[in-house]
Amino acid sequence: MAKPLALTSGEPAGIGPDIAIEAWLRREAANLPPFYLLGDRRFLADRARHLGLNLDFAEVGVEEACTAFAKALPVVATGQLATAAPGRPDASSADAVLASIRQAVGDVVSGRACAVVTNPIAKSVLYRAGFQHPGHTEFLAELAKRDGKVPQPVMMLWSPALAVVPVTIHLPLREAITQLTSERIIATASIAVADLKSRFGIANPRLAISGLNPHAGEFGTLGTEDDEIVAPAIAALRNRGIQARGPLPADTMFHEAARKTYDCAICMYHDQALIPIKTIAFDDAVNVTLGLPFVRTSPDHGTAFDIAGTGKASPASLIAALKLAARMAAAQKA
Repeated sequence: MAKPLALTSGEPAGIGPDIAIEAWLRREAANLPPFYLLGDRRFLADRARHLGLNLDFAEVGVEEACTAFAKALPVVATGQLATAAPGRPDASSADAVLASIRQAVGDVVSGRACAVVTNPIAKSVLYRAGFQHPGHTEFLAELAKRDGKVPQPVMMLWSPALAVVPVTIHLPLREAITQLTSERIIATASIAVADLKSRFGIANPRLAISGLNPHAGEFGTLGTEDDEIVAPAIAALRNRGIQARGPLPADTMFHEAARKTYDCAICMYHDQALIPIKTIAFDDAVNVTLGLPFVRTSPDHGTAFDIAGTGKASPASLIAALKLAARMAAAQKA
């Protein structure tokens, strides 16, 4: 029997529980792979009643999840109770969130589940509880540490229409520019290529690499970083046999005809990558962490405290994340 996906509940006060329940209710129409939800069954049942939804929950072991999935939403207990009301995180939130993530990773690393899918977390809530990592991605990398080595995680935003990878992520723009190096571009692009091959089944990935400055520096008249940092990185990637083009002006990289010429866009900073994909594919984009020894995907949105518990949250991005995780795990296995 195929192994299930491990789905974390995310921030209890956010929309994670709502969209997980909605995704399961749409399992047949969306042709979803089996998954189980890590969390507190009583809390999840209370949220379903709050949303006016009628469904059964089955508290199971991981090995029973696939069998239970057809008739009930499988819930694997983490041992942490959640008490937060929609939109109002409380003292139970941080422990519930972290236990769910740790257990999901443990289930995949042990071979009981095939991939990790994470619902949104509220970093501010975790920081108040003493969380030491910049975010979800870095925590996952720490959990993936083997023999004292922490893998380098790379964030990809993927949709059927566009895949983007930012070289620098959650940094102030001034700091992102100072931290941009040829070595960082090479490492990020190389990890992206490896996962595009092994987990997306693309034999020879084509990369479009953006410039940092307007017009990719306009031959040095609008900044020298593209000539001094980006271009040497692209040359090094080509020397490794990687199909890489650039540095390209970012303002002409993302129209429909341009997107047909590459498999992934490597961008220099956060908004340069995320603005185009959220414009093109806001509802079905998926956050993918590359470079980990296991598959991890996530919806491309936050906790949305303002609509938690209202029934207004769309499960579209989570459904896309579940389907992509199953596809990537199958490709990696093959």
